[in-house]
Amino acid sequence: MTTFKNPIIEGFSPDPSVCAVGNDYYLVTSTFAYFPGVPIYHSKDLANWKQIGNVLDRKEQLNLLGAEHSQGIFAPSIRYHDGTYYMITTNVTHGGNFLVKTEDPAGDWSDPYFLDNAPGIDPSLFFDEDGRCYYVGTRENPRGANYNGDWEVWLQELDLETMSLVGVSTKLWKSALRDAIWPEGPHIYKKDGYYYLMIAEGGTGFNHAITIARSKSIDGPYIGNKNNPILTHRHLGNQYPIHNVGHGDLVETPEGQWYLTCLASRQFNGYDNLGRETFLAKVAWEDGWPVINPGEGKLLDEQEHGLPVVEVAQETSYSLSESNPAFVHLRNPDWTHYDRDKRRGWLRLYPSTFSLKDQESPSYVGLRQPSMNFTLSVEMEEALKENEEAGLAIVQNDRYAIRLVVTTFEEKKEAQLITTIDEKDKVVGSIDLSGNAFELSLKGQDQSIKASVTVNGKELTVAENVDTHYLSTKVAGGFVGCTMGIYTTSKNEQTGYTDFRTLNLIKD
Repeated sequence: MTTFKNPIIEGFSPDPSVCAVGNDYYLVTSTFAYFPGVPIYHSKDLANWKQIGNVLDRKEQLNLLGAEHSQGIFAPSIRYHDGTYYMITTNVTHGGNFLVKTEDPAGDWSDPYFLDNAPGIDPSLFFDEDGRCYYVGTRENPRGANYNGDWEVWLQELDLETMSLVGVSTKLWKSALRDAIWPEGPHIYKKDGYYYLMIAEGGTGFNHAITIARSKSIDGPYIGNKNNPILTHRHLGNQYPIHNVGHGDLVETPEGQWYLTCLASRQFNGYDNLGRETFLAKVAWEDGWPVINPGEGKLLDEQEHGLPVVEVAQETSYSLSESNPAFVHLRNPDWTHYDRDKRRGWLRLYPSTFSLKDQESPSYVGLRQPSMNFTLSVEMEEALKENEEAGLAIVQNDRYAIRLVVTTFEEKKEAQLITTIDEKDKVVGSIDLSGNAFELSLKGQDQSIKASVTVNGKELTVAENVDTHYLSTKVAGGFVGCTMGIYTTSKNEQTGYTDFRTLNLIKD
């Protein structure tokens, strides 16, 4: 029997939603203030995934101007019906709930259809056997919230011809627990004559949980499973290595096997720098209810897999002279700062006056951080002017980051390792430099970083044993994990530039 290992998608990949189309599986996750939005992954076995694109890859689809790091795109859901793929989500900063569609999930998706009279977040679609489509989402208690997080799950029919909600809006369910907070991530499924409504509740932190209810009618009444929650890790204590478990989506294989994708966070020395990641669990049905990992009742690091495994090669070297679906930027990028034509085989990155601290779009190309043990490196040739910098950065949000940069000031050139903690910069290591061609490297080991610069084949240490626990959401707050990549900024109007060749990210 083959096995799979968790997480199935490492690093910043929260709120997974999955659909099956024959023997093909497609999965999407949240992206918040990152552009492009909503990565889409493909798999043949639910365990090994390859990113095949991004659903929201045009500015016409995704407005992130002014979005805070944990605003923007929340909780996408992907579904397939009658030859068409649908992705529905919330832009909490601009416009609210909308959907896009395509016949090719690896190709272009439509411009967004924003939905009127659709309050709240975390929408999902359900296609019934009669072809009717239903919108299910969450909203604040319309009768007046009695406490923070006093929300409910609601349903309304969606007319796919007019892309509008029709008929009556109906409250379905609130939660399994009395006075529970933040019912979210609702999905409806139909099995053996019952409609099942699965949600997350308890907030997206330590008390996160997955609960489920069912009804003979799509509009209720929904009766909760007496064994709720069907999955949580909150009872395992705050030292358990996997926590924040919730926000799941069920999927059935053509052979009738059931699985659950969900989010969870891994702790490293008590901190979760990688944010919420995507995990997989097996599902059995007993007495008309799903049971997650029977006999275990929790997520496992490794477990038996009932499908033939189709392994996917993982990239470690990313040519910066070519676009790549894995690359991310902060908010809507100004493409005039990115030039792949000026020098063959290189990306010329021009600095803007925006820094990583601004709710703007600095000159930044990142990747999701997949591991705490890694080597991130890049070859660069700079033509920087006074008060400009360029190099590598690890970004948690606008208040917490770390960067290894070449910088020029007072007719000097230095390599500096700079920590940003609660918006305050501190140079924790520096060395003098000469020339203009360098290889920069950040080496992570658990919660420690070593920074070095290679000049003319000689590696020079800039700083080592630098603590990085503050890049955890436990310190920084918010909903995102870390990204890491290349960055440049200027205190003046754009004058200089830096050429970057290959970004290497190797898990050690």
